[in-house]
Amino acid sequence: MHISSLPSEYGIGTLGREAKDFADYLNRARIEYWQILPIGPTSYGDSPYQSFSSFAGNPYFVDLNTLCEEGLLSYDECRSTYWGDRADRVDYANMYEKRFPILWKACDNFREVINPGSERYKKEEKDAYDRFLSVNKEWVNDYALFMALKDAHGGKAWFEWEDDIKKRKQDAINEANNKYAKEVENYKIVQYFFDTQWTEFRKYLKEKEVKLIGDVPIYVAYDSVEVWKEPELFALDRNLEQKEVAGCPPDYFNENGQLWGNPIYNWKKMERDNFSWWMKRLRRVFDMHDVVRIDHFRGFSSYYSIDGKAENARNGKWVKGPGIKVFEQLKKELGNPQIIAEDLGFLTEDVFKLLDETGYPGMKVLQFAFDAGDGSNIYMPHNYNRNSVVYTGTHDNETTLGWLQNTSDWVRTNTFRYLNVTDSEGWVWGLIRAAHSSVAYLSVIQMQDYLSLGNDCRMNTPSTIGGNWEWRITREMLSDGLNDRIKEMNYRFGRASYGEK
Repeated sequence: MHISSLPSEYGIGTLGREAKDFADYLNRARIEYWQILPIGPTSYGDSPYQSFSSFAGNPYFVDLNTLCEEGLLSYDECRSTYWGDRADRVDYANMYEKRFPILWKACDNFREVINPGSERYKKEEKDAYDRFLSVNKEWVNDYALFMALKDAHGGKAWFEWEDDIKKRKQDAINEANNKYAKEVENYKIVQYFFDTQWTEFRKYLKEKEVKLIGDVPIYVAYDSVEVWKEPELFALDRNLEQKEVAGCPPDYFNENGQLWGNPIYNWKKMERDNFSWWMKRLRRVFDMHDVVRIDHFRGFSSYYSIDGKAENARNGKWVKGPGIKVFEQLKKELGNPQIIAEDLGFLTEDVFKLLDETGYPGMKVLQFAFDAGDGSNIYMPHNYNRNSVVYTGTHDNETTLGWLQNTSDWVRTNTFRYLNVTDSEGWVWGLIRAAHSSVAYLSVIQMQDYLSLGNDCRMNTPSTIGGNWEWRITREMLSDGLNDRIKEMNYRFGRASYGEK
């Protein structure tokens, strides 16, 4: 369950009290891992997988009540703002319009706190802010300028800006930093708020013995500060237009394939400096999480490349990726961090070989398991090995109830017979039991599945725009009865130990 899906009176889940209350709920249920989606600032389409930055945190997740407690905002100005009509959905259009003016007010007040000439001056706060800027100088300055420039250009993508700033001519950069100094500082301050609250959030999770699983999208957005800052690391031409883009080939579900539109990496150039860009990116994400899921892991083995001017993904080609070299360098620099490989989709021998070489656990999804009757499907529980992570479904799937309602009668019957699902147990809980009772070392269940919710609560439908990433829980959903049932299931299959933590 993503941070955005937490309850909140301000339209979207944040890192405040509700996040800690949810950690309490997980602790009582003896759930020891909480998996979230990427936490970067969201761009067009509101997807966490299309972010303006691979290093910054999402400003929407900054908790307003915490800023009120710190005297940087008033409760009245936060609560008098319209945040949407529904407590169970995020209204992203309204969020984009209303959230930033509130945050800018907090920034104005924070400037007084770090100004030695102000009556509100706090030296320890100024020192902490300066320390944050120093530790994060490799990314925060460029990110803040990038976002200030986007605002100045009415939200236009960087490749639509005037030539000098698009190509980062030094004089143009200097002029922009001077012209938009306040706006640039605003974005730095908001990242400081995020960092401070994230640190407190992680500290609380550790107290509750809940480990956080993060997520690294394999690709970055074309309209991102990383591509603007270092275009030579991507497959762009002299005019900074995309020569190649990422996607997936045509399959049973989509005759045109999937045209993601993300720029392809210039892997040869990256390899020449030992993948330093990737090492910085992974170091950042491991600083912020205990475990990391690497999205589209097969792209390191071989990736599907499509002409940058193509209208669909039909005529792409498979290209050999960097393979084990990236992960050998990762082990040299970061030791052996805990990684989950998202190895779903079109799998070939080279992908299985890379998984074996890295030793990372792959993913098993129960919704993919029961479309054949001979027991050979790799997602059927009897085919798992210990070094795997099982999911009832992922954020890109239907909810489990929705899938069971919409799949064919044959698949549903095959599922129920294999798992011995009964009406008294409940359809969805039969699959939760199957996940927990499998040999996979980790079992991950979507919150929607614990709640037995239908497809109106689905998180994302791939290749669609609008209506995605919006689902939220309400406080009433987190009942004691559900908590007890989750805890009993964890005990029954040895996924939690008895006794107080």
